[in-house]
Amino acid sequence: MALHHLHAPLALRLARLPHLAPSLPPSARRLLLFAPSQQPAHWRLLSRPRALATAAAEADDAGAGGGGDGFFSEESTSWKSLGVSDRLASALHGAGLARPSLVQAACIPHVLTTNDVIVAAETGSGKTHGYLVPLIEKLCSKSFSAEDDSSQDINPGSSNIALVLCPNVMLCEQVVRMANSLVDESGEPLKCAAAVCGPKGWPAVRPDILVASPAALLNYLFDYDPEKRRREIFLRNVKFIVFDEADMLLCGSFENQVIRLIHMLRFDEKLLSRMEDSGKEISIGDTNEYHEDSDSDSAEVSADDEENEDGLVQDRSVKVENAHIGARKKDWRRVRKVYRRSKQYVFVAATLPQSGKKTAGGVLKRMFPNAVWVSGSYLHRHNPRLERRWIEVTADTQVDALLDAVKYGLKSEVHDPKLGPNRTMVFTNTVDAANSVSDILRHVGLPCILYHRESSLEERANNLQSFRENGGVLVCTDAAARGLDVPNVSHVIQAEFAACAVDFLHRVGRTARAGQSGIVTSLYTEANRDLVRAVRQAEELAQPV
Repeated sequence: MALHHLHAPLALRLARLPHLAPSLPPSARRLLLFAPSQQPAHWRLLSRPRALATAAAEADDAGAGGGGDGFFSEESTSWKSLGVSDRLASALHGAGLARPSLVQAACIPHVLTTNDVIVAAETGSGKTHGYLVPLIEKLCSKSFSAEDDSSQDINPGSSNIALVLCPNVMLCEQVVRMANSLVDESGEPLKCAAAVCGPKGWPAVRPDILVASPAALLNYLFDYDPEKRRREIFLRNVKFIVFDEADMLLCGSFENQVIRLIHMLRFDEKLLSRMEDSGKEISIGDTNEYHEDSDSDSAEVSADDEENEDGLVQDRSVKVENAHIGARKKDWRRVRKVYRRSKQYVFVAATLPQSGKKTAGGVLKRMFPNAVWVSGSYLHRHNPRLERRWIEVTADTQVDALLDAVKYGLKSEVHDPKLGPNRTMVFTNTVDAANSVSDILRHVGLPCILYHRESSLEERANNLQSFRENGGVLVCTDAAARGLDVPNVSHVIQAEFAACAVDFLHRVGRTARAGQSGIVTSLYTEANRDLVRAVRQAEELAQPV
């Protein structure tokens, strides 16, 4: 079943606010038209995976023993019961994580094995710690290191590395902070994490967990290592690979980069298996097959990562032939069946459409047919902790409705003071619209913070930190909709309705996170009615959005 997405420009008319006109700049006094986002015209309803190891079945049981919020696991479930060591459990308690969430309880035991794992769970369900905790446990495990060194590692003195790929700089840095916040009794991180993204170069001291954008990692592996010696050692030492925001990484501008990286990692698995069978050491540089498979694609990735409308890192020019990519895909299953495994792949996403071979879910089913799927209770579904407010507006009423919505979220009876300062996020579809909304709010005495792709990385980081610490109103584009974890956002406002169901889910997922409640106010016009009707109907029927 398809959703016909009819998205027309929205308008904010300042003529309704004559008392503001003298003080507003010319750009804000005119009719403010919000340009439609460039999205496909048809959106399919998202269905749940057919074969899942789900957290959903645990949700009902948690209703009685877990507080009834559908977030935390049963009280009888502890970090230790999931296979986490006392040392790491103590670090988690020290970071304020006394109990695992439902999603963490469902996925940690699987990630602790050697299985490939696909985690598809709603925003704010604890997915990041869901993969960081078992990876840190594995890296800390002496038994794993000893076993690995004796059977697989051909580089004496080297150690295992966990690689986490993220689509943007802010998410990379967030994952690093979360990993490094798990410290031992001396205050040192249990395992050191570092980012390679944007302006950040390769760390001077090799980390245990490397978090990178695909373009930045390819830069290092090719542009800065023409002799391939570091590349060979790095690929051999990477034992765990996580793809955070997997649906984004497997589609669009990232697809060729990520496919290339997966192929290189799988080829190293193939060489290692061949080496163990023959009893001889085989170097990547000694095999013509490697040169044939990887060198034919020049890795001309710009040193300065660019970002698109959603704040996602892109490379300026990655020359990858489509035919060659297709050949790789066909070869993956053969490599999987014939050669022994030496790496683990984990894919994490809050939206994972599967209707179609080219969707992220469809690609993963073909590429990793034996992977374990872990699904959240409310994947693609209405979160019962959310209060929804739907307001249809016209060009004449939109500004008033927006101001009323912002003021509504600032009321004391709406926000729980125990959760710290009030935080409201206002989403628009374009940078120009965000600037216009910012002008309007400021001229009526409502301070706000801007967050969009045209701001520098430093400005975005500072603004996000200010919002985390001091609260207030953050006016943003979808650059702030994915992955960023800002605690206790009490209210999300769509000044412009999302362009599609996926964007809608990520926006509303900024609130009601980690078991908290939240409010979403959606302003929409006549042009949005079909999409709004489909979303509301799915929620009422408890179906995927």
